[in-house]
Amino acid sequence: MNNNLKMRLKQFTQVSQKELFKLREEDELLITPKTQKLIEVLELIMIEKYVFNNLGEVGRNKLDRVALARSLVAKIVLGITTTEGLIERLRTDVSLRRICGFSRYQIIATSSTFSRANQEFAEMGLANKVHEALIKRELGDQLMCHMKYDGTAIEAREKAAKKEKLVPKPKRKRGRPRKGEVVEPKAPTILQKQQNQTLEQMLEEMPKQCDCGTKKDAKGFKHSWKGYKLHIATGDNDIPIAAVLSSASMHDSGAILPLMELAKQRTTWLYDLADSAYCSDIIRDTSRQNDRVPLIEHNPRNSEKIEFLPHEARRYNERSGAERPNSNLKDNRGGRYITTRGHQKVFSHLMFGILVLAAEQLLRLVT
Repeated sequence: MNNNLKMRLKQFTQVSQKELFKLREEDELLITPKTQKLIEVLELIMIEKYVFNNLGEVGRNKLDRVALARSLVAKIVLGITTTEGLIERLRTDVSLRRICGFSRYQIIATSSTFSRANQEFAEMGLANKVHEALIKRELGDQLMCHMKYDGTAIEAREKAAKKEKLVPKPKRKRGRPRKGEVVEPKAPTILQKQQNQTLEQMLEEMPKQCDCGTKKDAKGFKHSWKGYKLHIATGDNDIPIAAVLSSASMHDSGAILPLMELAKQRTTWLYDLADSAYCSDIIRDTSRQNDRVPLIEHNPRNSEKIEFLPHEARRYNERSGAERPNSNLKDNRGGRYITTRGHQKVFSHLMFGILVLAAEQLLRLVT
């Protein structure tokens, strides 16, 4: 295989077209444009390599987990919003049933079986593992120009966790402390803590419970929601490279250092692009320490705003690419239809959408 990314993907599409022709001729399956896209996505991500089956073991065999995993990918690609809708489609569409891996006369799983499989896939982080392997395989040897960072609101159907009431600290008089008076130092910020932490520690301490968040839009209006916040690092060609899910109330800047570390393990890039929410000397220093150029919009914070130089401003225009995966995930890949509860399951559902987005964007490089 050619090491060049476009050549590899072109060879992949040529092979997949031959396989599609065989499916039409030998199995007499009805292949529509959407099911053709589904087949290409499934062949590219190879999710079956990461799913464990207990076939041949002692005890009753579970329903084929490979077929269930492929069905969940089909649910995202075909825009099916509920598990019941997916089951109904599998029962009536023979072609889709065969593509997902069910035999012609096999009984289709019930919603409770899909729920148990979803729980298993969430616990093992299946979608996240497959996405990481896909990015490393296709982009691990590539040099990218830009990495864009952004967070987006994720509404959930669950109760917000109750926050513990903070005990108010006794107020002290303004001015210099008295002789012998002990002044407690300020608690370190999230970024200050993350400077000396490993990736595992950063992800472990990130707040993950469902709560309420508020964010300003581009026009300055405030919007509130109950649920979570998805943070995505997006590379060139709108390919999502890494993603983490936090509580809705967490500030965007608290996720950029873990995203940088995750993305660094998967590919290489030159410029870090982010809006004024990420304006911090710690973030800029971390970017420079990794031999990258930070282009982060300055947040004046009651001071004079520092503008980009002309050549920096032109390159910063690429940051708009961070918004497209967010909207595409919500509008077309299940980001608005969260029916599961809990951080683990919600993140698994969203990562199936991120996985499909990454595969589709990679395939677009050929066309």
